Amino acid sequence: MASFQFDLPVYVQRKHFIEEIMNLHEAFDFLDEWPEYKRDIPYETLQRACREAACGRFPLSAARQNFQRFVKRAGMLIESEDMPSFVGSSNDRNIGNA
Repeated sequence: MASFQFDLPVYVQRKHFIEEIMNLHEAFDFLDEWPEYKRDIPYETLQRACREAACGRFPLSAARQNFQRFVKRAGMLIESEDMPSFVGSSNDRNIGNA
């Protein structure tokens, strides 16, 4: 399967970390890990939308939006503006090297 990159990542709050879902393959991995007892109609609908997007029969942007809504419904969505900024980014490290 091609990478099917999303235009923007979806940030998911996991138990001890924040996961960045950047493409359809990572969304499939997330869905594969979803507990079976929680696999309801919205889960099945999202999985179908992702499969259709992988086949080119559904817009990738719509699959991403559906994935984001699913994660939000599960209480796991981290909005991009709520993401912490990390000290010591690559730009900061190059300041003293000039």
